[in-house]
Amino acid sequence: MVICSKSACARDSADTLFLRNQIGLTWGNFSTHLKRLEAERYIEVQKEFVDRKPVTSYRLSQLGREAFKLYRERTSEFFEELPE
Repeated sequence: MVICSKSACARDSADTLFLRNQIGLTWGNFSTHLKRLEAERYIEVQKEFVDRKPVTSYRLSQLGREAFKLYRERTSEFFEELPE
């Protein structure tokens, strides 16, 4: 969910390099997380060429936005119920 909170929730889409730099994961861990999110249909992947260079961008799908919203609600509820 860190990917969601640092990227497409705040923006329409984000490219691979931006996301990886924001999150700070290794390339291996980063790609594993993205594959998992894509398999669950939480993100949409767009591949294109910009100035003859391949660029991959990611954006949250509607399902991903709903899942992230639910995650935030449940997390908030969890922390509200903790004793001070």
